[in-house]
Amino acid sequence: MEIWKELTGNQVLISSVIGWIIAQALKTLIDFYLNKNFHVERLTGSGGMPSSHSATVCALTTSAGLCYGLGSFEFAVSFVLAMVVMYDAIGVRRETGKQAKLLNWIMSEDPLRLKINELNAEFFQETLKEYVGHTPLQVTAGAILGIAIALIADLFYI
Repeated sequence: MEIWKELTGNQVLISSVIGWIIAQALKTLIDFYLNKNFHVERLTGSGGMPSSHSATVCALTTSAGLCYGLGSFEFAVSFVLAMVVMYDAIGVRRETGKQAKLLNWIMSEDPLRLKINELNAEFFQETLKEYVGHTPLQVTAGAILGIAIALIADLFYI
C-alpha cells in the first residue's frame, strides 16, 4: 500500500494522468455530438479536439513548475518535452493524417485496386488511421485544459 500512497501523492503524475483522461473524455463527447455516433476508439485514440497529448504534457509542465519551481531541472525537461510533443502534433503527425486520408481515398477509388490487392490482400484492405495529428486550435485547447487541470490539482495538494 505504500506504493499506492506514493503514486497518488505525486501531484505531477496525477495532474498529467487526469489531464489525459479528461481530454480523452471530452474528445469522445465532442465526436459523439458532431457525428451523432459513438466511436469507442475515440476513448483512447489520437487526434481530435482537444489534444490529449497537449493536455497531458501541459499538465505535467505546469505541475512541475508549481512543485519544483520554474528554474528546476524537472520543469526544464517537462517544458522541452511539451514543446516537442505539441510541435509534432501540429506538424508531422497532422501531415501523416492528411496523407492517410488521401491514400484511403485513392485505394477506394482506384480501378487498379484489384491488381494491387492481389499482391497483399490483407495489407491493402485495411484503411489507414486518419485521426493522427491536430490543428493548432486542438493543440491550444489541450494546452489550456492541461494548465487548468494542473492549477486546480495544485489547490488539492497544498
